[in-house]
Amino acid sequence: MIFVTGGTGLVGSHILLEITKQKIPVRALKRISSSKIVCEKVFNYYKQSHLLKEIEWIDGDINDIISIEEAINGCNYVIHAAAIISFNPDDVKEMLNVNIKGTANVVNACLDSNIKKIAYISSIAALGRNTSKGIVNENCIFQMNKLETNYSISKYHAELELWRGAAEGLETVILNPSVILGAGDWSKGSSQIFEKSFKGIKYYSEGGTGYVDVIDVAKCAVMLLHSDIKNERFIINSENIKYRDIFDTLSEKFNKPKPKIKVTTLMKEIAWRIEYVKSLFLDINPRITRETANMAMSRSEYSNNKLQKYLDYKFIPISESLENYANWFLSER
Repeated sequence: MIFVTGGTGLVGSHILLEITKQKIPVRALKRISSSKIVCEKVFNYYKQSHLLKEIEWIDGDINDIISIEEAINGCNYVIHAAAIISFNPDDVKEMLNVNIKGTANVVNACLDSNIKKIAYISSIAALGRNTSKGIVNENCIFQMNKLETNYSISKYHAELELWRGAAEGLETVILNPSVILGAGDWSKGSSQIFEKSFKGIKYYSEGGTGYVDVIDVAKCAVMLLHSDIKNERFIINSENIKYRDIFDTLSEKFNKPKPKIKVTTLMKEIAWRIEYVKSLFLDINPRITRETANMAMSRSEYSNNKLQKYLDYKFIPISESLENYANWFLSER
């Protein structure tokens, strides 16, 4: 049996779908306050709603070590996908607590329960950007600089907990997905790009990053979990693309004008400061933070050579992902 954390989120829901399609027994952890709407939406869209009954849901919290130990009892494998993704300064304390302490609890529970192997859904954010050739791979060493976000710091330290577990005998694989494209909640995470593009985007930057379909992340997680590979990390990235190219593609799909105004460094610095002041006076979350503004201006490329060497995996083209999820988005309008 596989134990999955974060099963109510975008990645976790697709992992559960992949596991149940393979007829593997699965148990999923959810907080009492969490909704299963995204998970049900994903299963329904792919006409697999009959598989929902195959999931054994159990209430708990990764920050409660006792609930984790009880939930993991009787399982052989673990996929740890639970995390908080935020670039809002107000969320830093909770994010560090969940992503680092919560991961430590999961690792400790695995060690105490003699789990055979764990797959951890990390992020390219944990890899750092210190590479002279401009292409990030699994050997890059994380170093602090002004471009590293609190989220990246949390995922880096979470990975250290996995390596600690590996040193203590827990077989481990770490997945470092790039920006994940998928459909779940259009108002959260990278899925927001479809909502924003539908409303119209005026501005663009020269930045860019890697993208991957959530289906690929889920498939790679299950494949690596059941492989003989252990104590390795893998970048899960389909293509490296400029933000402007993504916006142009979606704008064309939604019959909206393509972004025309190029964001300069000065505009970027002014924008996040204005949003910060507005958030203070209006008590709302800023649409742009210092971290997201810096990310929009940076360009990083990620190599998937290692995964290809080990698995020879064929990724879904990003053009196909954008087309599929844009159609899904439009079907719900």
